[in-house]
Amino acid sequence: MAIEVASLPLPPSADPSKFQDFGREVKNVDPGNLSGDEFAQIHDLLYKHGALLFKNANLTPEQQYALTKAFDPASENYGHGNNKTGETKKSILHPDLKTIPRVPQVQLIGNGTVYDHEGLAEAKLKHPHHKTFHKTSIPDEEDLDFTRFYRWHIDAALYDLSPPRVTTLYALRVPKGKTQVVRYDDGTGDTLPVPLGTTAFVSGKTMFDILSPELKSLAVRSKVRYAPHPYVWMAPSHALSTGLGIETEDLELPLEELPAWEESKIKTFPVLWKNPVTGDLHFQVHPCGAQKLIVDPLPEGANREGALYPDGTTISDLKTVRELLYKMQRPAIAPPLVYPHDWDEKDLVLFHNRGVLHTVVGAFAADQVRAFHQCNLAASDDPAGPTDDDVKKWA
Repeated sequence: MAIEVASLPLPPSADPSKFQDFGREVKNVDPGNLSGDEFAQIHDLLYKHGALLFKNANLTPEQQYALTKAFDPASENYGHGNNKTGETKKSILHPDLKTIPRVPQVQLIGNGTVYDHEGLAEAKLKHPHHKTFHKTSIPDEEDLDFTRFYRWHIDAALYDLSPPRVTTLYALRVPKGKTQVVRYDDGTGDTLPVPLGTTAFVSGKTMFDILSPELKSLAVRSKVRYAPHPYVWMAPSHALSTGLGIETEDLELPLEELPAWEESKIKTFPVLWKNPVTGDLHFQVHPCGAQKLIVDPLPEGANREGALYPDGTTISDLKTVRELLYKMQRPAIAPPLVYPHDWDEKDLVLFHNRGVLHTVVGAFAADQVRAFHQCNLAASDDPAGPTDDDVKKWA
């Protein structure tokens, strides 16, 4: 039986014109037992559409690891390094992940206490809550009705290891509950109704496509330098109410107080990452970890009128770096551009981690148990940036 592909159901909040290419449900195939030809089709579908959904999937941790690895056969270890997040106690990722003992590349995430699970006698899971990370928070009395985007991000260590190509998320236990409303609380009045415990996605391609010509020129010429051990560095800081970056309060951990780090392991990535199948450019920046912006000069013959930093520069002032990134990224998380997935048990979602940004959303009561398996693997290469032709076209 041939693989079937259907568009993902969009919520009423979504602008269908911006989701024509984003997201597909894949039918008539077992994602845990793909033939070579089937995987080749899935591979290209993922890069073309950013996220793929398989309903009613049956997937062991071993199969999930194998499927994830198939997108990058030379990859081996979990995207943050096997068991690394637990060892770095100061990391903001530490409370959120539990490793499956026999398949350390697969993490158990969720909420509540799970017993006798894949070699774990007891796992106490904690769904990340914006109150632990944002500068401001929803009042307690409104907490189960209203919520926030927790942290828009790419799955990546952003230090030493290369960003995973693909993340797989497999829903095992999904508590049902009433719709919650995301409040942006940034003065715009923006809100977004979401299913309980949704994972929200936005397209990095759309993030670039909707920019003004001046900001496209800046993006195509820029690279981001990330802080060493960025999740430890940012841990004392507070996030913006949209989850899209950090408030500048000079609370970051001083570099000399970080775990030992090496200059050679610091990551500097292009702002735009080139899709290996479509050739599209995706705006792929994890704003919370960004420390510097390095801007190349305009190419010879480019129109300088209105151009930002036409002669190139390195921007080291953290407030300026964050404000520029926010100006470029915030339009793409507007309610009509967000896909909030409505999880069912046995949903398997694959997403192109080098082509989308995503965030945890929502607040659970203590007795609402949620369990997912997550897998992503530190890639065997760094993402490719714009070509010379891309720079000439957009700069």
